[in-house]
Amino acid sequence: MFHLAWFLSWQVQSWNGMWSGEGGTEWNHPELYVDMTRSLERAGFDYVMFEDGAFVPDSYGGNHDWWLARARSVPKQDPWQLLPVLAQHTERLGLVGTMSTSFYPPFMAARTAATVDHLSHGRAGVNLVTSHNTRTAQNFGHDDIFEHDLRYDMADEWIDLVKQLWGSWDADALVQDRERNVYVDGSRVRPVDFQGKWHRSRGPLNTLAPPQGSPVVCQAGGSGPGRALAARHCDTLLAQVESVEAMKEYRADVRARMVEAGRDPDSCKVLFIVSPVLGETQADAEAKNERVLAGFKADISVNLANMSYASGVDFAQYDLDAPFPDLSGTNATRSSMVMMSVNAQGMTLRQAAESNVRRSVELVGTPDAVASQMGEIVDEVGGDGFLISGNVNRRYVAEITEGLVPELRKRGLTRDGYTHEQFRDNLLEF
Repeated sequence: MFHLAWFLSWQVQSWNGMWSGEGGTEWNHPELYVDMTRSLERAGFDYVMFEDGAFVPDSYGGNHDWWLARARSVPKQDPWQLLPVLAQHTERLGLVGTMSTSFYPPFMAARTAATVDHLSHGRAGVNLVTSHNTRTAQNFGHDDIFEHDLRYDMADEWIDLVKQLWGSWDADALVQDRERNVYVDGSRVRPVDFQGKWHRSRGPLNTLAPPQGSPVVCQAGGSGPGRALAARHCDTLLAQVESVEAMKEYRADVRARMVEAGRDPDSCKVLFIVSPVLGETQADAEAKNERVLAGFKADISVNLANMSYASGVDFAQYDLDAPFPDLSGTNATRSSMVMMSVNAQGMTLRQAAESNVRRSVELVGTPDAVASQMGEIVDEVGGDGFLISGNVNRRYVAEITEGLVPELRKRGLTRDGYTHEQFRDNLLEF
């Protein structure tokens, strides 16, 4: 069996096409996500993960006009405000929000996540990002973003402090001893007195211990420092790679790093990002996929802007018919830069923009065929599952949860219901 999760943002999902909802405003209200998470829970998904960013992009074209006109990555809401709402409408699904280790104060992060863990009865998770955009840094009072490897050193200290704050209350500190008139036993609550290179906090938290002990820690670590951070701290890891061989290499590397860090490698589940394209027939699915690929050629600004977002480099400045530019000097998401550069090797910028240079394993076909392929992939890789990524509209969610998942269940590949009440317990079940 393998795990399933869904990757999305609390932002405009689609607004000017078929299945775009109520005039492009439905994304801004909880009902869409309530319906979605209920469907995911019926389908036995482990979790839903909301990525986030705290800036208005302007990396393509030298200003923010393109991003606002196309509603790409903006407007965007803070997912931590949505998670408690979703918790009220679900019972077992893990709920993961994103926090920037570069800019989110550790005490605030620990307290917020612990609070949501209580509100969800032990189903909260924190997705760690180091942030890679200069505009984010400027929104938090810095001139520029911190250097790539430094961000991961800072993140290591950040999550160490956050975990110590989560542990500053013993699970049995709440005694409610009416005879002694003692609500919390003070001997079971401790300051952490943390003094690091970048962070300081006396502690303890002023919340009860999180129901899970600590909320589930998630990360999308692709670079060497990212993988090292994940090996030390994460319970689940997201990866975007484009082949089964790359999946095997990635998972084996992370598991080896976990052993070096003194951890059981089975205690972190590696999920690979995929976007299945499903059809009633193989021909139907392939035609649908061709329409998606044709979209890259019809409007190359979308891919150019996506590459600008990931790299911080304005691709509008380059000659489209010149060779794909060198990205080695950028300070952004290093693994994305490597993937784009390798996939665009020998191409002009135009050719790269007309293709998909940030690919994942292709899953195109009927639910039956795709379910078989997913099973074969996990057999070869060794685990642990898939993170679905795609526009959030009711049709696509239904295609996955009511079309693909039943085929997976027929093969015994995914769970049919939950054994445990809390997120981490379900994640570690297999």
